[in-house]
Amino acid sequence: MSRRFVVVVFSVLAWCLASGVGAASEAPTREEAVTIVKRVQEKFKKDGPESTFKAVIDQSTKEFHDRNLYPFIYDLDGILVATGARSLLIGKNLIGLKDADGKYFVREIIAIAKGPGSGWVYYKYPNPFTGTVQRKSTYVERMGNYLVGVGIWGEGTSADRP
Repeated sequence: MSRRFVVVVFSVLAWCLASGVGAASEAPTREEAVTIVKRVQEKFKKDGPESTFKAVIDQSTKEFHDRNLYPFIYDLDGILVATGARSLLIGKNLIGLKDADGKYFVREIIAIAKGPGSGWVYYKYPNPFTGTVQRKSTYVERMGNYLVGVGIWGEGTSADRP
């Protein structure tokens, strides 16, 4: 191997690390999901529901959309009012939606919002980025008469739970 080749390879690797190339393949963390939920709540308090819903739906709003992380907002009756994916579901009551194992996960999400006010829900759902059903671990918090959640794909077994 020539010295020049080695220098070029190391230069390319250094550029990749410095520019964040490769970081996009890192799986989002639970902490990042919670951070996005908090950002949505801050916007909701500052700008109100309509502005928040629009920002959640708009995938170019980088503070709410990171890799495969995106928020969703339901009212407490199960109507999806905003989502960063699958916009065709907005306005629909999804209280009766079941996951791949028959679990009524929207009911569980609402129960957490109405009960303790925050927590994690585990279910299987079609990933809008891959088109496959995957395990999902979603953090949910109540937000006035609504709830906001952000999920991590590929989690959801009891071993993944905190």
